[in-house]
Parts: sequence; structure tokens; C-alpha cells
Amino acid sequence: MKPVLFTALLFPAVAMARPVASASLDAQSSGFAGNQLQMMGLLALMAIIPFAIMMLTSFSKIVVVLSILRSALGTQQAPPTMVLTGLAAVLSATIMAPTFEKMWNTGREAYVEVNRGSELLSTAGRVTEPLRDFLTRHGSPEERARFVDLARELRPPEEAGLVAETDLAVVVPAFVLTELKEAFIIGFLIFLPFLVLDMLIANVLLALGMQTLSPSQVSLPFKILLFVAVDGWALLSRGLILAYR
Repeated sequence: MKPVLFTALLFPAVAMARPVASASLDAQSSGFAGNQLQMMGLLALMAIIPFAIMMLTSFSKIVVVLSILRSALGTQQAPPTMVLTGLAAVLSATIMAPTFEKMWNTGREAYVEVNRGSELLSTAGRVTEPLRDFLTRHGSPEERARFVDLARELRPPEEAGLVAETDLAVVVPAFVLTELKEAFIIGFLIFLPFLVLDMLIANVLLALGMQTLSPSQVSLPFKILLFVAVDGWALLSRGLILAYR
């Protein structure tokens, strides 16, 4: 008797839940997941995210500077490559946060307005505008002028005038080369004090007649002590972040 009573009480709730569930499924199928063009665009975007992180952010510059720092210290694999890559990613996220927030807000507003695939393509340029501004602001004008000339050389004469300094095909390579150039300049400045310390230790060992000792091994603890004494990690991180003001 009790099972029958329980079934009778449960049946209205199940009957009422069916329309709600079907309505929810219809809403999901008609939303973002039901649009095949938008899903394909999302999958394509996810595929190029690693490339975008390396080339369109400050990641490449920071990871090169940190790699040169490790070579200057002479600590071989300390810190490990994974740690340096993670630190570069964290610092890049801090630097790129304002730009990503602008892109997110612009993309959210554009998504509300998009109803057709053609509108999706036309509004994609609005989302990339904050990134374009970042790349233009931190790219060298000389590099942009160089790539404008190269882009015009690759086009027919009647299309050369269509190339502008604000095109992504110009600002992206100009930004990447500028980042690499600045990274090596910073690496050179980092290398100098450690190189002076290596030369000083080598001269001291030579004066003491200890030619059998390796100057790099003897200077390693002093280089680590010098880097820790000046709070090198915090100083370098602060300098890299403030360079993008």
C-alpha cells in the first residue's frame, strides 16, 4: 500500500518536471552549444591559445630574461625550466591583466549583439582592438616601419598603399622582435656583474696558485649570495612588470 501511495504522490512532480527539462534542453540547443559556427570558432581559438600566449604577450621576453639569468648564475638546472616557465607565465598574466579585461568586456558586449555568423566575423575586430593597442604601444616604431616596407614589397604596386602600421600583420612581428631585442639588452646588463665576479675570483685563484680549482665552481656561491643579498628575484620581477606601464 505504501509503495502505491508513494508513486501516486511522486507522479505529479515527475509530470511537471518533464516540460521544464525539455524546455531547458531546447534553450541549451538554441544557445551557444547549438550554433555549429560558433563552436568551430571556439575550438579554433583554443588551438591557437598557446601560440598567442608566447607571441602576443610579454611571455617571450620574460622567459628569455630568466633563462639568461640562470646562465649568468651558472646554476645549471636550478631553478628548473618548468619553474622559470611558470614564473614567466605568472608575471605575464599580471602584465596582460588590464588588456585581457578590456578584451573580455568587449567580447561579452559583442557576443550579445551577435546573431549571425557574418556578424561574428565583423565584430571579431572589436575584440582584438585592446590587444592591437598593447602591441602597438610596446613595439618599436623602427620595427613597424621595417615590416610595413616588407609587407608592401610582397604585394602588387596597386595594393601597397593598403598596408598600414596598425595592421596585425605588421604590429605582431614588430612587437616580437622588439621584445627579443629588449630581452637580450636586459640579459646583457644582468650578465655584467656576474661576469665581473667570475673574473675577480679567477684572478684571486691565480694569485694564490690554485689553478686546479675551477673559477666557476668557486664563484657560484658568491654569485648566489650576491643575487640573494640584493633581493634579485623581486627586483627583476618589479623591473619587468613596470616596463609595461
